[in-house]
Amino acid sequence: MKKFKRYLVTSALPYANGPVHIGHLAGVYIPSDIYVRYLRLKGEDVLWVCGSDEHGVPITIKARQEGVTPQDVVDKYHNIIKNAFEELGISFDIYSRTSSEMHRKTASEFFRRLYDAGKFIEQTTMQYYDPEAGQFLADRYITGTCPHCRNERAYGDQCEKCGTTLNATDLIDPRSAITGAVPELRETKHWFLPLDRYEPFLRRWILEGHKEWKPNVYGQCKSWLDLGLQPRAVSRDLDWGIPVPVEGAEGKVLYVWFDAPIGYISATKELTPEWEKYWKDDETKLVHFIGKDNIVFHCIVFPSMLQAHGEYILPDNVPANEFLNLENDKISTSRNWAVWLHEYLQDFPGKQDVLRYVLCANAPETKDNDFTWKDFQARNNNELVAILGNFVNRALVLTSKYFNGEVPAAGEPAEYDRNCLDEVAAIKTSLENNIDHYRFREALKDAMNIARMGNKYLADTEPWKIFKEDPLRVATILNTALQITANLAIAIKPFMPFTADKLSGLLQCGPLGWERLGSDSILPVGHRLGKPELLFEKIEDDVIEAQLAKLEAARAANLAKEAKVEPRKESVSFEDFSRMDIRVSKVVAAEKVAKTKKLLKLTVDTGIDVRTIVSGIAEFFTPEELVGKQVLVLANLQPRELKGIMSEGMILMAEDASGKLVAVAPESEVKPGSCVR
Repeated sequence: MKKFKRYLVTSALPYANGPVHIGHLAGVYIPSDIYVRYLRLKGEDVLWVCGSDEHGVPITIKARQEGVTPQDVVDKYHNIIKNAFEELGISFDIYSRTSSEMHRKTASEFFRRLYDAGKFIEQTTMQYYDPEAGQFLADRYITGTCPHCRNERAYGDQCEKCGTTLNATDLIDPRSAITGAVPELRETKHWFLPLDRYEPFLRRWILEGHKEWKPNVYGQCKSWLDLGLQPRAVSRDLDWGIPVPVEGAEGKVLYVWFDAPIGYISATKELTPEWEKYWKDDETKLVHFIGKDNIVFHCIVFPSMLQAHGEYILPDNVPANEFLNLENDKISTSRNWAVWLHEYLQDFPGKQDVLRYVLCANAPETKDNDFTWKDFQARNNNELVAILGNFVNRALVLTSKYFNGEVPAAGEPAEYDRNCLDEVAAIKTSLENNIDHYRFREALKDAMNIARMGNKYLADTEPWKIFKEDPLRVATILNTALQITANLAIAIKPFMPFTADKLSGLLQCGPLGWERLGSDSILPVGHRLGKPELLFEKIEDDVIEAQLAKLEAARAANLAKEAKVEPRKESVSFEDFSRMDIRVSKVVAAEKVAKTKKLLKLTVDTGIDVRTIVSGIAEFFTPEELVGKQVLVLANLQPRELKGIMSEGMILMAEDASGKLVAVAPESEVKPGSCVR
């Protein structure tokens, strides 16, 4: 592994359109805080920069929803996020913001350098325009019907019901989210970064030069490159953002994906006049901590920007995490299905390290993981209280009881004593290797193994049983236990800084550097310890039930919101309706369609014939529960082939607020073929 003179660590800029939640913490900010704290403890030259991402459509949408200006929105949420980070102990060297004058100047100069060097291409494209609002529409300002699942509330960039990525022009019956008007396609000119020109460089740099990257990062990069890169717009029509700094670009701003990563550079410039040595010296190791949704921007797009500029170093690693779910459901800010950091800090005062510990121990490093309040409680009670806290408390209480709170002089150590202290040194090697390779979950296990070993050591040696007969042996045991405790204060520092500081206070030893980890003589003989205190306390069931009740209230509120009756569709004539042949029918056979998750093949008696209908209802009904059921069938729907099966009709269903399909049928059984009029 190459030895670097200095480190520059960045963390993905959170959008200032809402607070930070546990998914952000587990994916980005706790891993990067662990890494930086570790480097600082080792005495490395390291800077850690971050800040609020304050431009882009999500900001303008939030401002419109709250009836305020975009500046009001970013001011509000920047302060909420910044203060919450500080209270959790997230130790940025600077937490800046992209609405700063330094950032505006830096991003403008970056764009202008690439523009003057001919690195962009200009293209005129067709984009939706709202004639009533008099403005071009960003993708999120266009709604319509999803062409895949028929969700009538899909956005111009994605359908949140089926998860499909869309283009605005894919939508059926598009509408402006601003005025409700039907948008028009109009010509607009923009500047594009031709990513395809950088594809050979990216292949050499990533696929050949960085095979050590995490599989999820390397794999996603390879997938993008294998599909072939396309030019990507660096400007857009919007009235909030950094104006494009060239003539003829009135009403256009820098696209947020181009603007935001430059925020790492502007934040470093704001922090230190020596910023260039962190960005332009090959002896600097640049590491981006991000979530998996930002891999393409930090591994494909931003490196292409840096390469086009020509003066900046490229990231050495981009250790992206997967997603964290909440109570077996995807975290959703729009549905308020989240544990918000600022609310957690209010509900659990003094328990910052409990959250840090749980999110690291359950980090989604290689796959999506799930946060549950019951697991949160169990890890606190069974690990922090029963293992870490228990060992430290026993070591200090026994020393207070038998040796008046002073570190006793050790006699001749037994082999077991030496083995335990040697094991700390071995754990240090493993811990360092895991952090150096961004395996923070395993590194936390290493640190906790010191406490586990200490607990076992005291349980095996039982000093409370032998003090009367052999006080010298007890002195050796407690000296060993206290040295293990001091090592523990160092090992947990990157992960649980508040607990480490409290433990150092109990030991009355002051800050300890990383170089002391593995030593068997950190605390000198006769050193007076502080009064024993518990490091952690149990979390009771009622506390957890209150958090679960809060989530259920959010779920109920969201269902009530979604349960609003959809607006009436356009009027149809009686003749149009009379053309629909809807008949009561009976399902006589049903089976799943092979190699599909949603489709069932139904054999239906319509009263006029027995026919096959393929229906996408397998997520809600089993074949067995449908056989013998009466259903309503649109019998004169034009036949359509699905998965090689000719489907001759459509089963009519009702959809409830949660998206569940419910069969519609007569209250009492009627003869198949009866018409619905």
